[in-house]
Amino acid sequence: MIPRHVVDVHLLLIRGDQILLSLRRSGDKYDNHWHLPSGKLEAGESARVGAAREAAEEVGVEIVPADLRLVHTAHVTASTGDARLGLFFRTERWQGEPFNREPEKCYALQWFTVHDLPVDLLEYSALGISALDSGEPYSELGWE
Repeated sequence: MIPRHVVDVHLLLIRGDQILLSLRRSGDKYDNHWHLPSGKLEAGESARVGAAREAAEEVGVEIVPADLRLVHTAHVTASTGDARLGLFFRTERWQGEPFNREPEKCYALQWFTVHDLPVDLLEYSALGISALDSGEPYSELGWE
């Protein structure tokens, strides 16, 4: 079998000193954990276009792809599932007010102060958020 990597695009929607998080509704061990609005990159789309699409699909805001700035890349693996390459894009510009467009996948949206995040934040999401301060462009999680 040829190894494959899923490419995830994550959105760091910044409003002042706050960041938007969503509370997962997934029925697995990640249920009821906070994470960034995100999704898988689809065939035929660039990473910025995919991130803008996910913003519209998940939180109902329109983002011009050129307004997205890559702040972090994470290479993640786990004992189950595919390895992932996570691209974290920051923006402070969008049109519309965020709202939960996917209640079947998300219990709630909430703004959190960047330096006072919930304890039940997914570690994967935390990698990209911490890059806002550290400027660290790359991280790995779950690799031996």
